[in-house]
Amino acid sequence: MSRIDLVVAILAGIVQGIVEWLPVSSQGNLALFLTVVGTDPAVAVQLALFLQVGTTLSAAVYYRDDIATAIRAVPGWRPDSAYAGENAIASYVVVATLMTGVVGIPLYVYAVDLAGQLTGGIFIAAIGVLLVLTGILQLASESVSMGIRDAPTLPDSVLVGAVQGVAILPGISRSGITTSALLFRSYDPPAAFRLSFLLSIPASLGAAALTITGSGGLPGIEPVPALAALGVSSFVGYLTIDALMRIVDRIPFWVVCFGLGGLAIVGGGVVSVVV
Repeated sequence: MSRIDLVVAILAGIVQGIVEWLPVSSQGNLALFLTVVGTDPAVAVQLALFLQVGTTLSAAVYYRDDIATAIRAVPGWRPDSAYAGENAIASYVVVATLMTGVVGIPLYVYAVDLAGQLTGGIFIAAIGVLLVLTGILQLASESVSMGIRDAPTLPDSVLVGAVQGVAILPGISRSGITTSALLFRSYDPPAAFRLSFLLSIPASLGAAALTITGSGGLPGIEPVPALAALGVSSFVGYLTIDALMRIVDRIPFWVVCFGLGGLAIVGGGVVSVVV
């Protein structure tokens, strides 16, 4: 392990800890950062998925009360009252997670295989295009949100789980696309972000397990830098999540998507020309 590897790991943890909670792609931006510093694109995608474990821990601690409520509801869960009272959160997480797996696992295989065939510049530009598309969706969802709901239903679970599966592709914001889906379903922004972040916990753990299983271990990184990146992302993530929840309905995050996406498209084109 070199000092440079450790510095890159710490910086990657900081990036992950901050952008995970924004409706811009944490996976895409982290993969973009890793590609710029010389990481193979296919490995960058895998590492970006794995490092979400750190912010998953942040979300689990921040939403510990909601998680405890869902666990308490499990013994008394019944199909006829799946979305009533305390059962609603547990049912939402289970159904949505299953839908994420159905949609996301095939896309994961496709995304990693495609990333391995792209040059660095094309890969960066592709991430930029997907970030811009995420921004368009976020902007459109803000224009139709009515803010009249706060408890998940079965259609919400199926819809949000499916679109979360699409976020396995680099550049598609998991929090952005799931929050947008909930806004389209007339949830107010704080409720939409809460439900989105809760769903990130099993999804991120599943993505990390899929990465490790598919690559036979930690891809392209030694254990010490990997642990450093996880620790930093967890710490930074916890510091930023509360601040975001307080201002979530005040900042037009689609502007961030457009800005980062545009820079990635331009930067990717420049890299392609240089290479």
